[in-house]
Amino acid sequence: MSADVFLSRSAEETEAAGEALCRSLLRAGARHAYVALYGDMGVGKTAFARGFGRALGITNVKSPTYTVVSEHRGDPVPLFHFDLYRLTDEDDLYTVGYDDYLRREGYILTEWSERMPEVIPADAVTVRLERTGEENVRSITIGGVPK
Repeated sequence: MSADVFLSRSAEETEAAGEALCRSLLRAGARHAYVALYGDMGVGKTAFARGFGRALGITNVKSPTYTVVSEHRGDPVPLFHFDLYRLTDEDDLYTVGYDDYLRREGYILTEWSERMPEVIPADAVTVRLERTGEENVRSITIGGVPK
């Protein structure tokens, strides 16, 4: 599968990339999708998630760090926003009903996916956010988007 690479020079551009990905999934008719976000602390994962949620009409997306998962009613599908950073193992994830979310209609978006690669579905859309070395510039690589 090919990947698309974008450069972002601001949080707003990172949000726009998230919004564009979600709109692409909606245009493809996806009623269920898994989006795995990868990247270091402060690279823009939550900004990407904010933009993704905005495409679903959700305006209150923030990092779910202390709640593990935030559930949002979106239009036309809900968004289940996970943060895997503070979890120590798979059991922690499954105690919040992770397997139930995998079966529900909606979009699952996980931050810190590199912390638990074993729980990421093989057909997940992957989003890698990286610093480029240039001040405030991020590289966003998106792969696995259904056409």
